[in-house]
Amino acid sequence: MTSFAGTGVLLRFSLRRDRLIIPVWVGVNALMALSMPNTLKNLYGTPAERADLTHQVAANASFRALIGPVFDTSIGALTAWRVGVYAGALAAATSLMVVVRHTRDEEESGRQELVASGTVGRRASLTAALLAAGVANAVLAVLVAAGLAGQGAVGALSFGLGLAAVGMVFATMAAIVAQLTESARLARGLTAGVLGAAFVLRAAGDAATDDGSSALTWLSPLGWLENLRPYAGERWWVLLLFAAAVGLQAFVAYELAGRRDVGMSFLPTRPGPASGRLDSAGALAWRLQRGAVTGWSIAFFVVGVVYGGLTDGVTDLVGDNENARKIFERMGGQSGLTDAFLASMIGMMGLVASLYVVSSVLRLYGEETSGRAEPVLANAVGRLRWACGHLAVAFGGAVLIMLLTGLGFVVGYGKEAGPILGACLVQVAAVWVIGGVAVLIYGVFPRAATAAWGVAGAVLLIGWVGPALDAPRVLLDLSPFGHLPKLPGEGMEWGSVALLTVLAVVLVGAGLTGLRRRDMTA
Repeated sequence: MTSFAGTGVLLRFSLRRDRLIIPVWVGVNALMALSMPNTLKNLYGTPAERADLTHQVAANASFRALIGPVFDTSIGALTAWRVGVYAGALAAATSLMVVVRHTRDEEESGRQELVASGTVGRRASLTAALLAAGVANAVLAVLVAAGLAGQGAVGALSFGLGLAAVGMVFATMAAIVAQLTESARLARGLTAGVLGAAFVLRAAGDAATDDGSSALTWLSPLGWLENLRPYAGERWWVLLLFAAAVGLQAFVAYELAGRRDVGMSFLPTRPGPASGRLDSAGALAWRLQRGAVTGWSIAFFVVGVVYGGLTDGVTDLVGDNENARKIFERMGGQSGLTDAFLASMIGMMGLVASLYVVSSVLRLYGEETSGRAEPVLANAVGRLRWACGHLAVAFGGAVLIMLLTGLGFVVGYGKEAGPILGACLVQVAAVWVIGGVAVLIYGVFPRAATAAWGVAGAVLLIGWVGPALDAPRVLLDLSPFGHLPKLPGEGMEWGSVALLTVLAVVLVGAGLTGLRRRDMTA
């Protein structure tokens, strides 16, 4: 039996398990890119307007740090500039999630041991996981290349390949980390930390130079993507950097996979006893999730500082562009450009916070399916008490990260602390609704728990793309964020916030009722 025996079967199984996650996240990523050309045409329809935009970006280090430098004034080049960094980061996040899910998650739950007892090679599971990530990235590349071909086939091809290449760099990186750690949670956290570091390196490099030539930019795979320069004199040789990184990391991952036992890792887990008090289900939940809460909190505070620092310059960037002003007003209200910008950016942070609450709620699913919940529930701890401990971290953590977001905006902007903090905390009601949906799905339909990521992805798509495309109100209202007041600037609408909060409570209650009545799946 070869070390790759059974790879095809495992690949089909992996794709079947991810038949919701992969299409949703690849679709969100592709639609984000494909919707941008029409938006840019409406915003900057003339060469003079596009030239003025590139001049403003080149002169503003904060905007370069946030989005990257502009290399050409064509619609295709502006599309690659506007969505490249974030589409690449989303491709990376999707890839690392898929690889860790089908490697370390499987080992941690014990399913990999059962699979390995059959006619399955030693490296088959790792190969299937990487191929599943490869399929997701290939589909993304095809969708982006085909959808942007109207702006130029060569540029579309390079952009699509660049996004797929970023995804595969982080897929192979996640494959290495999955061999080093014994915990899927730690594997995801470490790889996500590397992704965050890649974003920071690129941001620091782009803030220093306006042509992507900084050494810090070249240290980041996201910097390689922008230096591929789609639609701006493509540098095809940059793809060799991606290929070399993918090949080297895959080689290391396969070597490590062949040198360890199933379920083991190269970095040993620190044995107990744990320090501090673990005298309740809530204390245990906090111990398990405090690293994630800390990471999200730091990230949101830093991003808040960055966005707050951009606020004073938004008037210069938008200038007399009435279409750009209208988009900000659709996202942030009619109360003036500065308030509209603040409201739209705070709303975007609320959308991203919905990803945190889903991941935190689904920690319950991970504890259940891995078998770790069983010894806890075997003691004098009921299901509801156990679940409520994790939900307190999930929903309380949402309040914390939005509060820190507001503090970051205050630090970056330097004024109006009260209205900004209030605007951030208002987002919590909609975030809680998404968390409530996740609780409902997990409690009533545990096998479909990962569908909560699809709900969060759909809400992200509506919130990010809908206002730019001037989507009909009926579509925007499908998202709970569409019912929030546009703060700061507009008046507070306590009724809608209260209704969203009540809806979140009802969803959580229904989910906990389902959890109490059903059998545990572990």
